[in-house]
Amino acid sequence: MSYKGLVLTGYQGWFNAENDGAARGWNHYKNQNNLFEPGHTKVDMWPDVTEYPVKYKTSFTYADGSPAYVFSSYDESTVDLHFKWMRDYNIDGAFMQRFITTLKDPKGNNHMQKVFGSAVKAAKKYERTISVMYDLSGMKPDEYHVLIEDWKKLIDEYKLNQPTVNDNYLFHREKPLVAIWGVGFNDGRKYGLKEIEKIMNFLKNDPKYGGCSILLGVPTWWRDLKFDTENDPYLHEVMKKADIIQPWFVGRYNEETYPHYQARIKADITWCEQNKLDYVPVVFPGFSWKNMRPDEPFNAIPRNNGRFLWQQLTGAIEVGAEMLYVAMFDEIDEATAIFKVGKETPIGKSKFVPYEKEIPSDHYLWLTGQASGILKKEIPFQKNMPYRTY
Repeated sequence: MSYKGLVLTGYQGWFNAENDGAARGWNHYKNQNNLFEPGHTKVDMWPDVTEYPVKYKTSFTYADGSPAYVFSSYDESTVDLHFKWMRDYNIDGAFMQRFITTLKDPKGNNHMQKVFGSAVKAAKKYERTISVMYDLSGMKPDEYHVLIEDWKKLIDEYKLNQPTVNDNYLFHREKPLVAIWGVGFNDGRKYGLKEIEKIMNFLKNDPKYGGCSILLGVPTWWRDLKFDTENDPYLHEVMKKADIIQPWFVGRYNEETYPHYQARIKADITWCEQNKLDYVPVVFPGFSWKNMRPDEPFNAIPRNNGRFLWQQLTGAIEVGAEMLYVAMFDEIDEATAIFKVGKETPIGKSKFVPYEKEIPSDHYLWLTGQASGILKKEIPFQKNMPYRTY
């Protein structure tokens, strides 16, 4: 299997609830003050939990006074439902996010191992593909070994590098694909390109655990070495040792400014072709992180009923993208989720971005699946956003 022709989504899987068994409280629902109650939360969207087998009551309420519920990623049934939606809406699978800072924490590590095990099972059940994406944010220079030891553990337990055992793990260029996110950013990271090369060398060359293809998650302005990118020409030499390049675009543009970035994607693809690399653009449905950062604007990048997402999906395909990465499947923290989100949200001291009343709660799943059909040439290219008839 190759990433080419596929639409994959990022899967955070980081939500916990009180009494879910993980002993992490309301992880990723609570704010920096460790509170999850009206006036205190980290999320800007509220999930539609209608279909979840297990759900958790909160202190938030709807306008009619009824309690609002959330899900926990720790529950296997949650991950199973999410992968069922991927199957139902023709989304090819997910990159399972693994955060180095979380893997260092015993409770966090336990949570991530549980979520990954659930995903392996669900991917087989619903015939979706998965790949591992390591997020290096917050990593110290000597902690690159945390990634190496984690990959060893995953290989030993799940045989991700053996397609005859685990044929749902994504292979690219006939090798198991591992993504490393956070390469070349100039936002004060403590690690650098030296640590990236050590990780890449292990993943490519270790006699037992190597033989991998590598995706590097890099900044938007990686070609120019400016703005969000470290001004170090050696970044390009490191990138040339990878297999796929994935620039980060979330929050960088809106509907009005997107055409400039569409031209950028086209130029990125040309650079990658010249250097025998593959390229995958990131698309996102909208953005808001008001509850996480109160000084930021509410609903900073509006979704416009899905037109913003469709503009990016078709725009990337139009300029030659052969694969797509949708950020994110389940991230309600920054309001980039494409899964089912409530059109009615809790009222009170916290404000949430609802899905627009004109669309169903599965609209963004459906649009992503339509783009998958276009990429595979199963349905005709359509510049204007499609509509469903009911």
